[in-house]
Amino acid sequence: MNTFGNLFRLTSFGESHGAGIGGVIDGCPAGTELDMAFIQQELDRRKPGQSKLTTPRKENDEVQFLSGVYEGKTTGTPIGFIIWNQNQHSSDYDNIKSVYRPSHADYTYQTKYGLRDPRGGGRSSARETIARCVAGAIAKLVLKQYGITIQAYTSQVGSIRLEGDYNAYDLSLTEQNPVRCPDASKAEEMACLIEEVKSKGDTIGGTVSCVIQGVPVGLGEPAFGKLHAALGHAMLTINAAKGFEYGDGFHAGLYRGSEHNDIFFNDKGCISTRTNHSGGIQGGISNGQDIYFKVAFKSVATVLMEQPTVTVEGKETVLKARGRHDPCVLPRAVPIVEAMAAMTILDYYLLNRAYYLKGNSSDI
Repeated sequence: MNTFGNLFRLTSFGESHGAGIGGVIDGCPAGTELDMAFIQQELDRRKPGQSKLTTPRKENDEVQFLSGVYEGKTTGTPIGFIIWNQNQHSSDYDNIKSVYRPSHADYTYQTKYGLRDPRGGGRSSARETIARCVAGAIAKLVLKQYGITIQAYTSQVGSIRLEGDYNAYDLSLTEQNPVRCPDASKAEEMACLIEEVKSKGDTIGGTVSCVIQGVPVGLGEPAFGKLHAALGHAMLTINAAKGFEYGDGFHAGLYRGSEHNDIFFNDKGCISTRTNHSGGIQGGISNGQDIYFKVAFKSVATVLMEQPTVTVEGKETVLKARGRHDPCVLPRAVPIVEAMAAMTILDYYLLNRAYYLKGNSSDI
């Protein structure tokens, strides 16, 4: 499945060491002004080689739009785009053509398809997420018109984590350090840990948190189209994502109902809640409060040290990986989490608007 979304849809294509990564965006509202500087900024936040904490692969990651845009605005037709790959070192993967890398998709891909592209993981590479960041940037531009904003940040690396929720931090400081953590002191600790792990040829994981503000009441469906389920699905399609929780998540089980319930009150003529344990979603539908969630990312599977494994014939061997790899995905995962959240919220916003129009068709 290479297509994401219902009304606002992205179909991506390309491999890590192929000619390029691209996509087709369908369902984008016509007349949206494309801020090219903003779109490129979003790609720059994801691209490799941006700091010593990321892979040293050098790519400009400049997007080229092929269709669906006229005089700087979307036309409502499919938006085709491509980002050309320019800095592949495919020979780095010659030693794994007949070997399965531990915890990679090598074995599952070859078993499923009968063959695989070993260069950088081929289609399973996180480089595919460039297409998501392009679509996510456009979705953000549309959502901005409706007053909806999305901010993600690194909240944990290894055992080093932020205390408290997003309200305890100035999230505007997130981009002030390469870790993308809004707490400068914790960011320094996280950076030191990543560098230490990298020096040993190892990797480390952690958590990205995200808050979505300005979401109207009513997005989501009560059964199989729950908004939190859609967000969970979106996040778990990201490479290395291993867990998702929204609101109080797993901690919700520690409370009694009387403690956990979000009490309604009349806030100057508007219905609101005094707390937000629900994370902005109740019954699978947004309730107008901030939506917040966390995504857990595993340590990168490629470690630059010897590990036992097997060949494609099942013969036991030892592999020492080569190439350029991230010691920690979190800094570059932050914009990807935002992109997937933006696409999901816009998709459900458009679905809700379609249902509203259908329900009031006699007035059109």
